Amino acid sequence: MTLLAASADRSQQIPNRHQVAAELSRVSRSFGDQLVLRDVSLQVLRGETLVLIGESGCGKSVTTKILAGLLEPSSGDVLWEGQSLKDRSAAELRRDRLRLGYLFQGAALFDSMTVYENIAFGLRENSKVPESQIRAIVLDRLREVGLSTSTADKWPAELSGGMKKRVGLARALAMSPDIMIYDEPTTGLDPVMSRVIDDLILQIQQRRGVTGVVVTHDMNTVQSVADRVVMLYPLGKLGAQHPQTVFEGSLHDLLNSDDPRVSEFIGSNRSFSGIPRERSIA
Repeated sequence: MTLLAASADRSQQIPNRHQVAAELSRVSRSFGDQLVLRDVSLQVLRGETLVLIGESGCGKSVTTKILAGLLEPSSGDVLWEGQSLKDRSAAELRRDRLRLGYLFQGAALFDSMTVYENIAFGLRENSKVPESQIRAIVLDRLREVGLSTSTADKWPAELSGGMKKRVGLARALAMSPDIMIYDEPTTGLDPVMSRVIDDLILQIQQRRGVTGVVVTHDMNTVQSVADRVVMLYPLGKLGAQHPQTVFEGSLHDLLNSDDPRVSEFIGSNRSFSGIPRERSIA
C-alpha cells in the first residue's frame, strides 16, 4: 500500500469533530516580554495522530506542553474532552494527567536509576499495582518497544540515543495512556533508528488505539505517521494581523500546498525525498 493510499484509509477512521480528545482555544503564551504563541487554536481528535511542524522557535514544544497541562497559557483555554482545565481541581488534574504519556526530546531518563526503575517509576508513584505485577509490565513494555528484557539492568549512560528514546517510550506506555505526545522523537537519530521510532508510533496507535501528537521538523516522520498536520510559523516573521497557524490539513494537501512558507519548510528537509514510504504496521 502506498503512503497516500494508507493515509486516505486511515483518515476514514478519524472520529467525528465532536469527538475531541484535547483542544487549545485561542491560546497565547509569553515568557517575560517574549511572545511565543499568539491566538493558537487546534483540536486533537480521538484515535488520530496529529503532527505539529514548523521551524525552530515557532512554539511547537510550548504548544504541546500547554496541551499536556505542563505549562499554563498566558491567555486562552485548554480543554480535555470538552472540559476546561480551569474547571478541574488539583486532584482531578493530577488524576487526568496520568492518562497522558509524554516522550521528551532527550528521553528525560533519571540517570541515577536503572532502566527498570525508570520504567517502573510512574507505576510506583501513582498506582497501587503490586511489585510482582510492575515487573511484568516493565518487561512487557521493553519488549513492546523492541528492547531485550536484559536492558532492564542497564543504566541510562550505557544506552545509545535510540535506546534511550525507546526506554522513555516504554516508561510512558507503562501507565497505559490514552494520549501520547512525542516531542521531536527522531532528533539526533540515524535514518535507520528514526524509522524504528516512526514504526513504533504507528504500532502504538494501531495496537492500543492511542491518540498521538507528534512534534517534529523531520518530513520523513511526517509522511510516516501523520493523519493530520498543523504548521506553526515564528511570530518574528509574521505581521501582527497574520495567524500563526499557516497550515492545517491532510498530508496530501501539505505536500501539494502552494504556500511558499510550507514549500520552504519541506524543501529545507534535505533528507526528504518526497517518495511515498510504506507504512510498516504490525
